[in-house]
Amino acid sequence: MAASAVGWVQEERSEPRDAVHHRTRAAHGDGRLLPLVIVNTSVGGLMARCEAACEPGDRLRIDMPVVGALPVEVRWALGGRIGCRMVQSMNPSDYYAMLGALKR
Repeated sequence: MAASAVGWVQEERSEPRDAVHHRTRAAHGDGRLLPLVIVNTSVGGLMARCEAACEPGDRLRIDMPVVGALPVEVRWALGGRIGCRMVQSMNPSDYYAMLGALKR
């Protein structure tokens, strides 16, 4: 099968991700609460497992330790996983404090 038929997605990350396993929930723009498991994160984005329907462009507010409700935009959704970009990148000190709480 040709690579174009597979539908490769070009990598857009500019920073490395930190692996985590954190159960939380998100509030969807339409008011639904969505259970999530955060799989990896960085100062500018995250990937999560989410069984609820999400589409690219959806806005969510994800409950995170230390920083509270984090606004994100869904960039992709595939097979029960979503990739999200932070609406505003986190400052490094807040990020590392949050990461420490996620890795406990």
